Amino acid sequence: MTASVLLPPALALFLGAAFMTVAHGRLRAAVMLLAPLAALALVWQTPDGNAGISGFLGYDLVLVRGDRLSRWFGTVFALMAFAGGLFALNQESRLEAVAAQVYAGGALGVVFAGDLLTTFVFWEIMALASTAVVWSAGGASRAAGLRYLLIHLLGGVLLMVGLAGEAQATGNLAFNAMTPDTPARWLILAGFLINAGAPPLSAWLPDAYPQSSYSGMVVLSAFTTKTAVYVLLRGFPGAEILIWVGLYMVFYGIVYAILENDMRRILAYSIVNQVGFMVAGIGIGTELALNGAASHAFAHIIYKALLLMSAGSVLYMTGKSKCTELGGLFRSMPLTAVCGIVGALAISAFPFTSGFVTKSMISDAAGQEKLMLVWILLAAGSAGVFLHAGIKFPWFVFFQRDSGLRPPDPPLNMRAAMVLFSFLCILLGVAPGLLYRWLPFTSTYEPYTADHVVTQLQLLLFSGLAFFMLLGVLRRTPTVTLDIDWFYRRLGPAAAAALGKIIGSAWKNTAGATGQATADIGGLIGRVARESVLARAQASGTMALFAVLMLAVYLVVEFVR
Repeated sequence: MTASVLLPPALALFLGAAFMTVAHGRLRAAVMLLAPLAALALVWQTPDGNAGISGFLGYDLVLVRGDRLSRWFGTVFALMAFAGGLFALNQESRLEAVAAQVYAGGALGVVFAGDLLTTFVFWEIMALASTAVVWSAGGASRAAGLRYLLIHLLGGVLLMVGLAGEAQATGNLAFNAMTPDTPARWLILAGFLINAGAPPLSAWLPDAYPQSSYSGMVVLSAFTTKTAVYVLLRGFPGAEILIWVGLYMVFYGIVYAILENDMRRILAYSIVNQVGFMVAGIGIGTELALNGAASHAFAHIIYKALLLMSAGSVLYMTGKSKCTELGGLFRSMPLTAVCGIVGALAISAFPFTSGFVTKSMISDAAGQEKLMLVWILLAAGSAGVFLHAGIKFPWFVFFQRDSGLRPPDPPLNMRAAMVLFSFLCILLGVAPGLLYRWLPFTSTYEPYTADHVVTQLQLLLFSGLAFFMLLGVLRRTPTVTLDIDWFYRRLGPAAAAALGKIIGSAWKNTAGATGQATADIGGLIGRVARESVLARAQASGTMALFAVLMLAVYLVVEFVR
């Protein structure tokens, strides 16, 4: 048995979290950085095939399964845990630091799990740990974290019921590709999609993530939704329904991000939008599309974390998150602005950035399969991404009218994390072969063709032109955007309160009527009792006569017996 079997990658992060509960100062900082690096080393020492097999209730559990897909996601998860820890070295909340390590460990546990039950266990660890990350910010995060937890517990229940049904139907818990053709598999798919931010519960993400701390949202952006992408790649490649679910997510994220005023909520909606591209690629199901979904997840973790590091730096230095309260920060935060722009170009798939060499695989796969409507919608979605994340975020935060704020760039560790991910965004865009050689599926792709470059530049150019022509309309105001969560955050409690009043009133009326009826019956019984012969006052002689008669009757009866 190899060492990699004894030491699954998640173990390094779990042990790191345990040490961090008692470590202080520089020791805690060292653990925050070294544990993810140890996990990365274990990711690449994990051999192909199943390892750590054990029995449970007659089923084989595969605690560690290594292959190209699990190593692909394991690598970027470990990198993210390192960069997120580097960015959060100034975070005073011990709860957030520990929970973030457990959260990342849960994600690694999922991507290396070889059966559905092990996947479920790590899935729930992620849900609990990510809730703790949200709660660690305090204040309004308490209520948002509770809603977040309830949604993910619902997803866990669906997944568990589906898992039990699948085990009963097939006699095993192996986690392999399947089609949604039974109720149990539909439940498993629904549980996965909730974590992906799919409809109709997409609003949990922009509701909870922006309530976390400046560093907490950086970590949250990476694991839950991308772990969902992993399990969809593993479990439901080629499921056609995912194409339409993904397209819904693409445009849902665009519309709400354009309407939003809070910079971190803009980027939260953008997560849903970008995951929509990946989900659609999984639905297309060809090897090129699956490679596109996997590579775009890899690139997205990096550039989305970079964007949120930029936004988190602004929040850390100014205490403000509303676009209407920001502007002109490039004057005093030039490095933060430059890194934010790099992330914005990468998410917009600008040539020579990581997004350009990954997202286009999905669109090209749709074209190769002659899914013209899907191809057109994905192209329109790409233009929308440039509007809300490529231009809107950096423009309103760093370049619009001067807000008068003059904060400096953030501390060294935060700048180092941003520079690291900026470098990776450009490196992967300039040298895509570094990424393509490790793709989990067999396919070839050449991103830098004249047709592709010109088409993408035209798309971005006209999107930018549309933004500035409509700048007056797109300029934000301090308003609140209603989302689907209004139904369970506002309408649901209001309806429950109204129903409670109706039930309470009905109960009160029923109880009152019952009490009156009881009183009337009691009065009637009392009146009858008072007016009966036995209830009237009698002379003592009469009562003696009654006693003698009753005794005589008793004696006769006993004599006859």
